[in-house]
Amino acid sequence: MATPKHDYYETLGVPRKADAEEIRKAYRKLARKYHPDLNPGDKSSEERFKNVQEAYDVLSDAKKRPMYDQFGFYSDNGFAGAGAPGTPGGGGQGGSHFDFNGFDFSDFASGAGGAASGGRRPEGAGTGGFRDIFSQFFGGHGEPAHAEAEKGGDLEYVMNIDFWQAIKGSQARVNITRYDVCDTCHGSGSTGAGESTCQQCKGSGHVSQMAGAMKFNLACPRCGGSGKLRNACPGCGGDGRVTHTESVEIRIPPGARDGSRLRVPGKGNAGTMGAVPGDLYITTRVEPHPFFRREGDNIEISVPVAVWEAALGAKIEVPTIDGRTLLKIPQGTTNAQRFRLREKGVLNQRTNQRGDQIVEVAIAAPDPRDERTRELLKEMAKLHPEDPRAGMWAKV
Repeated sequence: MATPKHDYYETLGVPRKADAEEIRKAYRKLARKYHPDLNPGDKSSEERFKNVQEAYDVLSDAKKRPMYDQFGFYSDNGFAGAGAPGTPGGGGQGGSHFDFNGFDFSDFASGAGGAASGGRRPEGAGTGGFRDIFSQFFGGHGEPAHAEAEKGGDLEYVMNIDFWQAIKGSQARVNITRYDVCDTCHGSGSTGAGESTCQQCKGSGHVSQMAGAMKFNLACPRCGGSGKLRNACPGCGGDGRVTHTESVEIRIPPGARDGSRLRVPGKGNAGTMGAVPGDLYITTRVEPHPFFRREGDNIEISVPVAVWEAALGAKIEVPTIDGRTLLKIPQGTTNAQRFRLREKGVLNQRTNQRGDQIVEVAIAAPDPRDERTRELLKEMAKLHPEDPRAGMWAKV
């Protein structure tokens, strides 16, 4: 066996029978102590930090640790089935630059030190936490990763419609800007010749990733850090898609509500490398009507009624969403009294049943613009001298 580099258990200061929690706690303590941001310019601390990370990478791995225990130290030649330093998955230094600005050392998540406990994994941070990210720092030779096809993302748009479009249903068009399949390469991202700027890193050769409060600048996984893609389609830069603005027809079903969400399959962003597209979602915003109000599947309306109609009873015409209809007002109707017109409301697409229309009476007092009207009102007051507010005083 070649000369060993170091004993991982000694590096972390734990016994060989230490369980996963002991190893994790030891790693967290040493990682805080030797982190380069806490020891700026100290090469020995930086090297110790790398050794600590390398040791934890092996001892926290359920597959690597038994092999390490069986075959001994990680040597320059490695051990069976595990990556030696300087190879992918091992502990050697790779070509990625890393930036620890803004890292919060108050805690590390379980595993290889991810976001602080209770935090949400940032999008794009990967599934392996720091272990996967550090493997890019200290392992591998910066070889380009193979880009994988990804399903297109969904799009969300808001559409304003008027009251009648929502009630009756209609067809409408909306202009959207989306990623569409590249006409040059038909979504493959390649034309078999030439070179193009990598669209993922915009030619810089690196991308940023976040793990908790820790920011990493990594070699771009698509171009391997070169900033260029060989054989990439010049029309789309190897992405397989280009931005495109188009007019999409939207079918608004009868009874659409304010806030209804309509789905248009396949009209989201096109997927990369020819993958399936996402969907388009339209959220409706219904403009108010001058006198109709919608409550669920019911329609409500306030209708003015003359004093004599309310007092004597009458048949009056009221508007509905289907046109005019007759409503019988009984004798002695009071202000704000409500009447129900069955199945004069909105059609519910799920139950195939209609709601009702609720008519609220608003008694309109006459305007005494002439002497005869005033005399009649005074005569009425004499005929009905009772105080309409009398019942209120007993409860005050």
